[in-house]
Amino acid sequence: MGIEHSIFAPRVKTMEDTLLKTYTKKFDLKYGCNPSQSPSSIYSIEGAELPFQVLHGKPGYINLLDAVNAWQLVHELKQSLNLPAAASFKHVSPAGAGLGVPLTEEEQEVYEVTGRQLSDIATAYVRARNADPKSSFGDFVALSDKCDLSTAELLKIEVSDGIIAPAFDPEALEILIKKKSGSFVVLQANPNYQPPAIESREVFGVVFVQKRNDLLFTTQHLTNIKTKANTIPPEAQRDLVLASISLKFTQSNSVGYALNGQMIGVGAGQQSRIDCTKLAGSKVDVWRLRFHPKVRALAFPENTKRQDRINARVSFIETSLGQAPPSQVEQLRQTLALDANTPLPLITFDEFREWRAGLTGVSLSSDAFFPFRDNIDAASQWGVKFIAQPGGSVQDEAVTLAADQHGMAMAFTDVRLFHH
Repeated sequence: MGIEHSIFAPRVKTMEDTLLKTYTKKFDLKYGCNPSQSPSSIYSIEGAELPFQVLHGKPGYINLLDAVNAWQLVHELKQSLNLPAAASFKHVSPAGAGLGVPLTEEEQEVYEVTGRQLSDIATAYVRARNADPKSSFGDFVALSDKCDLSTAELLKIEVSDGIIAPAFDPEALEILIKKKSGSFVVLQANPNYQPPAIESREVFGVVFVQKRNDLLFTTQHLTNIKTKANTIPPEAQRDLVLASISLKFTQSNSVGYALNGQMIGVGAGQQSRIDCTKLAGSKVDVWRLRFHPKVRALAFPENTKRQDRINARVSFIETSLGQAPPSQVEQLRQTLALDANTPLPLITFDEFREWRAGLTGVSLSSDAFFPFRDNIDAASQWGVKFIAQPGGSVQDEAVTLAADQHGMAMAFTDVRLFHH
């Protein structure tokens, strides 16, 4: 049996005719979304404290939007799965999210953490950062658990704007406040904070009011399986919860792929769902190809910076896929110290297809129903075997048939997760 309520059931509750709220200024910001949007400030509601306190740095408007969304994501993952969780946020959507699931030796090598002693929360951040490391450049980090020395040592070598976590070990905080020449933002979240049940926002003189989306997505939302393959193993359930909660805080429309306790592709903010599926899938391709022998065999000059190595590997993959402009290829040659006469050992199309075909056991979540089977057919290219989606489309039968034809197990969650 699935969850009993339906996203299509009538909602008859109404708001009050007049709403009065009191805002109390907490601090000023340099500007809002853009430098032209000044003045800008942060206020609390009805005299309550904020859900965080600033321990160090001067956060910006977008920093704080990232922080409060990312904190909710990791806090809900910890509540739902009881595992340490981390998120890497950029422009109010997760570039990646991960759980404290031990890394394989292969993952340690590809993520450049071989030999490091990683705590569970540090492992979660390694996974979050490595979903899409190009997009995570300059991220805002969220941790569900205390930031320890192990995690701070990782952040020390990454390009990042700030962090929000419920607590910090003193030695970790000492490292973090020195980042970015002392401008790294450090926020301490209050894990006991309870936001108002009703939320509002203003757009062009119009006030939008709604009940806050306080639904906690859990494995109980995965019991209504519609396909002939009717078993979702615990690891896949974990990954579907991870993907679904990640999408809850991703700009819609959104589709996400997860494997081994981490997001491996997030497709955010597309008007067409099939474009979400393909966009996220293209990120899965890059993630998967980082494990290809030709990428792992790339040799760099001894003084090559970490971020330059990361960028070069992604550039090598994009060049192999025919997606890189000539200037990017030239930069890749310079990073690898190759002269114009030395051919790049690119991945061939046949090698790419063979490598992609080796990917399996992937979980996929969608923030709303699939309107056509093309999403399922496309997702099959990226090793998807488990799907969570709300259901409720007139095409549910055709979508389920497609999942059956691809040997996938698909659960109807009855929960839409739009986020705007």
